Amino acid sequence: MLSKVCKKSPPAACALTIPPACWYRQPAAAGLRNPQVHGPARYWLNVQGSFTRALQQRCQQSFQVEVASEGFALPRAEEARKLNIPWRQQAWIREVRLCGDRQPWVLARTVIPLACLQGPGRQLRNLGNRPLGAYLFSHRQWHRGPLETGLCQGTHSGQPQLARRSLFHTRRQGRQHSLMVCEYLLPQLYSGAERT
Repeated sequence: MLSKVCKKSPPAACALTIPPACWYRQPAAAGLRNPQVHGPARYWLNVQGSFTRALQQRCQQSFQVEVASEGFALPRAEEARKLNIPWRQQAWIREVRLCGDRQPWVLARTVIPLACLQGPGRQLRNLGNRPLGAYLFSHRQWHRGPLETGLCQGTHSGQPQLARRSLFHTRRQGRQHSLMVCEYLLPQLYSGAERT
């Protein structure tokens, strides 16, 4: 069971609805099934640097991270396969809302295997309302792998339709360790004028 920690959210708003998604290595493959991939969301699906920084630059007033839940829990079977960890092994799972100008723009889910929480990685359990991206991009031992594009399934108006995810890798004692960051775009992030 995921131990929940709510920050600055009423209890009813605590839980996030993270939809299942079909993941594609190439945006073009996802675009064949959902034309939104090539529309205004394209910029956000393909941000190569810090996604957090890109969101902060879009804000006119304020940027906030609202922690919905974090704690040890079992990853989804597909997440465990992607991270190459045993299916029944717990991981540190963090779910947050990334809000710009007091409006939720992104639902984010991070799966951090136990091996990543050793040594300096212990800090990953104590981020609070600080963005994970700021931590990862300021510690040079972490390197991001390729981005994947996700098409969310079974969602309704106002829920995420599109997502992106990647693995971040680090080496310690001659072994590679990876964590997964998934970002589910809410329509209010990209509805409106297309970014150039």
